[in-house]
Order: sequence, then structure tokens, then C-alpha cells
Amino acid sequence: MQRPRRTAWGEGPGSPQEEGSGATWGSPPAQEEEEEEEGARAANEKEEEEEPLLRGIFQIGKQSCDVVLSPQRLSWRPIQPESPRDYSSMGLQQNEEYIEMKDVFSIKLKRRRFVGQQKGGLLLGVAIFLCLKKEGNKLKDSIIDLNNLSEDHCHLWFRCLKEILNGLPNRPKSLKVFVNPTSHRKEATHIYYEQVAPLFKLADIRTDVTVTEYEGHTLAVLEECDLTSFHGVVCVGGDGTASEVAHGLLLRAQMDVGKDCDDMFEPARAQIPLGIIPAGSTNILAHTLNGIQHVLTATLHIIMGHLQPVDMCSFSSPTKLLRFGFSCMFGFGSRTLALAEKHRWMPSNQRKDFAVIKTLARLKPEECELSFLPSKCLQHVVEENGRKQERRKHESSDRWQKIQGHFLNVSIMAIPCLCSMAPRGLAPNTRLDDGSIALIVVRNTSRPEFVKHLKRYSSVKNQFNFPFIETYVVEEVKVHVRTETEHATGDDLNPIDSGKKNYPWNIDGDLLAWPSKVHIRVHPQLITLYGENVNAVDNPKESCSCL
Repeated sequence: MQRPRRTAWGEGPGSPQEEGSGATWGSPPAQEEEEEEEGARAANEKEEEEEPLLRGIFQIGKQSCDVVLSPQRLSWRPIQPESPRDYSSMGLQQNEEYIEMKDVFSIKLKRRRFVGQQKGGLLLGVAIFLCLKKEGNKLKDSIIDLNNLSEDHCHLWFRCLKEILNGLPNRPKSLKVFVNPTSHRKEATHIYYEQVAPLFKLADIRTDVTVTEYEGHTLAVLEECDLTSFHGVVCVGGDGTASEVAHGLLLRAQMDVGKDCDDMFEPARAQIPLGIIPAGSTNILAHTLNGIQHVLTATLHIIMGHLQPVDMCSFSSPTKLLRFGFSCMFGFGSRTLALAEKHRWMPSNQRKDFAVIKTLARLKPEECELSFLPSKCLQHVVEENGRKQERRKHESSDRWQKIQGHFLNVSIMAIPCLCSMAPRGLAPNTRLDDGSIALIVVRNTSRPEFVKHLKRYSSVKNQFNFPFIETYVVEEVKVHVRTETEHATGDDLNPIDSGKKNYPWNIDGDLLAWPSKVHIRVHPQLITLYGENVNAVDNPKESCSCL
């Protein structure tokens, strides 16, 4: 008799194939016995995992179904009337659908209530909420109703399903939420309470929400609050908000272990994960993490407990730590942001185009000296081992390289930095957790050539295939700006504070004024974010309208 064919429900992953454990010809008897024992042990473990916990009859859709629950999956098969003479019906009996329990994020009892009724009501069955993968890295929520009017039957299934759900790893039960009410047309508050909060409530996640009131409010709250009562932190806003919260989590981590924040060679890792809900003018961090700028997808990654270790950089002056961040730009990238920040009264897209065009019209290079330490192990993450890191520190002294000249832009990025305008990433040759920095240097060139370079970001062509562009994979970078100080007047984008010689830096979309000497180090897997490591898009559909 043929084995029944199993069809996956929705778009979840298929069931793993069974592996045989037969002995190889010519194997020694002892080896054969070991292989047989391992095969038998694996088979027993698999049988235990797939052993049914419950079996019952529910109505799913318009059909009565035989439903079976195991620790790994919930499967069902329509019940067909017996027809001894019609053998064609046997094929229908063998069709089975299922969902993986790891894709479920909430279980609720389904009741019928009258208008205004808050409690009680006629029990209709059990509702199962699950997360499905769609095309283009999107996630969506879906629901399956197991309908049965028996109170005892439904409560038994509800308790067993909840027990399985509570045993799934990394699922947050309590979250600290920061909402930036000024992000992108002041939409962040609406996005959280209308789209995110209902899903958190459905998943039985407790939340403590802080709507930030001033710059630095997030850092003040993170410094004082008891993070041990939360399983994660969530920020609702753009790149600047996300970077500030990540910076605050890492400062808190140093404080908790008693480390000096000005000695950042081996900083302590953040204690709890960070989730990013895209609700800003720029959402490069969320796009890079999830492969798409999508509120529902980011929310479901948090609810499902999908964790991704991510590298971060420390930015230091010769005397102190300035900031933790994922990426930075100096030159064209920072000048454009500085000009856009002066015109925040303009609509977001118009403001970006205006800033790009005007900065291009006044394009000029910065005189810099760059010292960098090339990465020795591009594919290996640095282990958390004091001796190994100390050895790397001593061996690196004779590997430093130096370049200097006039540069239109300098990009230093620990993550690929995906966005709609650069679907393959601003730094496509780096990864989220490979322990390296992409150093991208654009030397002085003509304006038309520089514009060609910018246009390449939105195409499938290599944006670095120009003679005036140099790329390096490094571990550390020292930037020394040698541009002569000028007084900033009007829209002049030279030093923000000419008296202190502070220059504009674009740190994760946040404009900061820093001194002329900055030391950047990468720290492998310094923070954990809610999301998944996804591949870049190879078929871009958007381009900058101003170029």
C-alpha cells in the first residue's frame, strides 16, 4: 500500500525527509553496530517527537476533519464517508494538511458574544494564529479555526496547545517599547498603537511603553530602568531612533559589568535583544535586518523570537568614547544629511532630493588621512577568548596601512545597509555578523563621474567599478580630517562648530558633530536584533528621482 501523500498547509516549510541508517558494505562489525545503534536512537527520538498527544474531530472550514496534535505539528485530514465500491475515494482520504507548531504565535478560545458583552459567550472552538512566509521576505499572520461546541473538548486542546507554545524558545513575554512621536510625519505613535500593539496583545506579550519627549530621553530611561524584567527592547521610529536605543543598551551593558566606557577594545555585549519597527524617514537598519521595510514583518519577527547577532562599531576620539553605531559616512553623505536636517519642514522625499541636488551643486572634497587595519579572517567571527583577542592586538601593529588625499565621501559600514534606493546595499560585500568593516573611499573626481557612481546603487551594475573608488575590508579605521576650518554660514556644510573644529558625521542617519580625529573599531556580534539574515534583492525596481 502506498504511503499517504502529505500536503503542507499555506506556505510553511515542508516536512524533513527521513534518513536511512543502513550499514555500508565493507564496514567493520563494530562500526556497523554503532551505526545501527545511532540510527535506532534517532528513529526512537523522532517517533517520540511525532507521537500524537491528542486526537479529535473538529470542523475546519466546511469539512469535518480528523485532527492530530504532536509536539512538532498539527495535522488534519477530511473525514470521508466509507464507499467500499468506489475505490477512487481512498485517494481523498489520504490527503493530509498540517502546520508546524513553531509557526504558531497565539492560541485563543473562540466564542460568540452579543454586542457589548465582555465575558462569557457560547464557545465555538479554538483559534490558532500563525506566521507565514510570503514572497520578497515578507511575513503575514493567518488563522485556523478548530470548531467544536464541546467545552471540555476545546479546553483540553487549548491547554495542550498553550503548553507546547509556552515551551518554544526565544519567544518574548515582556517588552520595553520606545516610540519616537516625531518620526516621519509624526506617524510612529499611530503605527505602534494601530498595527503593532494589537499583535503584541494577541501574542500575550506584556509591554511597558515610553513615548520619548526630548533628545536623550531614551538614554536616560535605559540607564535607570530594570532591564531584567524584560525579554527585549523595541523601538518604533527611524534609523536615528534605532541607533540611539542600540547605543543606550550597550552603554547600560558596560555599566552593569563595571567597564570603563572609554576603554572599548572589548566591550560587553548587550544583555537583551533589540527589535526595530520601521517608522521613520529612513529605515535602513530594519530593511537590512528583514530584507524589507514592512511593519507587519518586523513585528512578527519580534513575536516569533527570531534572533540575529549583529556586529557594531565603537566610535572614539583620542580621549573618550563618542558612540556605538552600525555605519557612518563622512563627506557627501554627512553634508547631504546636514542640509536635509535644516529643511525638516519639507516633505520627506522632497527634502532628500533637495539635499542631494544642492550638495551635488556644491560638491567639494575633504582632505583626510585614513589609517586602517586590514581584516585577516574575513569568514571567521572573533571568538570570545581573551588570549586570542590579545594576540590579534599585538600582531596587528605592523599591518596598519595609510592612505591620504582629497575624498568626496568616506563610508565605514559594519552591515550591508540595504534600502529601496540601494537594494543590494550600500556595502554589499559585508554581512551582519562576519566581524569586518567595509571601508569605501571615493576620491576626488568630476561631478558627472560621481553622479554615475551614485546611479549605480539602484542598478545591478557594480557601483565600485570606477578608478576613483577604493574598497577595503578592515577591522579598524582611524580618520583624521585635515580640511581647513571655515566659518559656517547659511547652507555651508563645513564644520558645524568652527571654533571647536567639529565636523558633521552621518551615524546611522543621525547627524552628529565630532572632532577631526575619530577611531572606529568593529566588535563582532556585539548586539542581538530581532530578525533574520536575508539575501539582498537582485532586481531593483526603484531609483532616486533626483538623479
